[in-house]
Amino acid sequence: MLQTTATAVAFSSTDLLPLLPELVLAGGAFALLMLDLFVDDARRVATWLLGMALLVVVAWMSFAGIGGQGTVLAGMFVRDTMADVLNGGACLLSAVALVYAWPFLKERGLHKGEVVVLVLFATLGMMLLISAGSLVMVYLGLEMLALCSYALVAIDRDNPLASEAAMKYFVLGSLSSGLLLFGMSLLYGATGTLDLAALRAAVEGSGETSLLLTGTVFMIAGIAFKFGAAPFHMWVPDTYHGAPTPITLFIGTAPELASFALAYRLLEAGVGPLDEQWRLLIALLATASLVIGNLIALMQANLKRMLAYSAVSHIGFVFLGLAGGGAEGYAAAMFYMISYAIMSAAAFGAIIVLSGKGYEADTLDDFKGLNQRSPWLAGMMLCAMFSLAGIPPFLGFWAKLAVLRAVIEGGMLWLAIVGIVCAVIGCFYYLRVVKVMYFDEPPRGVPEPRQDKPLRWMLGVNAIGLVVLGLFWNPIMAWCQLAFQA
Repeated sequence: MLQTTATAVAFSSTDLLPLLPELVLAGGAFALLMLDLFVDDARRVATWLLGMALLVVVAWMSFAGIGGQGTVLAGMFVRDTMADVLNGGACLLSAVALVYAWPFLKERGLHKGEVVVLVLFATLGMMLLISAGSLVMVYLGLEMLALCSYALVAIDRDNPLASEAAMKYFVLGSLSSGLLLFGMSLLYGATGTLDLAALRAAVEGSGETSLLLTGTVFMIAGIAFKFGAAPFHMWVPDTYHGAPTPITLFIGTAPELASFALAYRLLEAGVGPLDEQWRLLIALLATASLVIGNLIALMQANLKRMLAYSAVSHIGFVFLGLAGGGAEGYAAAMFYMISYAIMSAAAFGAIIVLSGKGYEADTLDDFKGLNQRSPWLAGMMLCAMFSLAGIPPFLGFWAKLAVLRAVIEGGMLWLAIVGIVCAVIGCFYYLRVVKVMYFDEPPRGVPEPRQDKPLRWMLGVNAIGLVVLGLFWNPIMAWCQLAFQA
């Protein structure tokens, strides 16, 4: 007779305390979903303001440690310092994206309540992914984020460019999810566990590594897809170009923090004992991303596509930190990811401010002579470009310096040299934007930049913050280092 036994898992309400920020965000998202049914277009701003307020509150709860840290749900959910920092950052960046999105989408009749709800549920997916302690939670958070992102890209359903971008994003995203899931299944088959801590212990004590290495290779391919690292970057330029600019801003900022957490949880927390093998794969992906991203970005005339390929190169810099390994390498990669998200938000924010109804300011020609039309906006874009290029004393310089130092300490001097050469190449296309703004004549018939005060204040804080954080970057770096202390 077949006998089955069930093990009771003790559960109490205190197990929900570390999940408090996620529970508040989920409850608020469902409440806004219901509330929006009774709000007409004239009062739609209420939905947006409540969504922004909710994200700010959840960010504060994460940064302040409300609910406390711990491992709950039988090890499926891990709330630690890294999770608090990345969750708070993801919520703030999502709120910033909504601030940028409101005037842009309202002009085009796309200011629907579902945009806010989709952003909230995408952020919830990021938070679950960032705090994942199990392969099941990793996949749950990843798919929640991905499905909401596909819908956001296609929000302008009458635009064939946006629809095409959403379809490419969906098909290639599904492929990457399949690769990741297949890799996870191989690891489960080799170890018999879905828990990341138990998986690491099983890998450490296993003498047979062929199945483990095969699963790790497939997982790294899936991670590279989600990051947009070369040669798995084919979805990035089309998605960045086709999606409405505020949606591009959202996709290119907050989810990148979750992507870093995905890589750390799976590679270090899961298969950390195999780091000698996977660090080499990450180094090769970093090289490909740096070279391909920078070289193709040189040839772009469309600013959104240029920023898309530059995003590929920046992922290469993040991979430098991961390849360096160790607490310093992971802290440097995390610091770079946070810095890049802030810089990317400023760059796309400047495009949004310059755009108008029926006018997408997404080419280099649109920025010609911008200093003559709006010195303030040209100055904000200059801050974003200088920081992305890694020019001191902007934030991007310290981020690049941190990952280069980490990869040198990790014994990969050749990779650091590749990074330095590619950083110099990248300066060219960023400085080209500055050149057309300050030295070219403005084209005729170009609309004046948007005068929306909240939007301009947001861009001002975002861009000037790159200078301020460049001068006072140590607290952020110390916070990142604290996340990886044993």
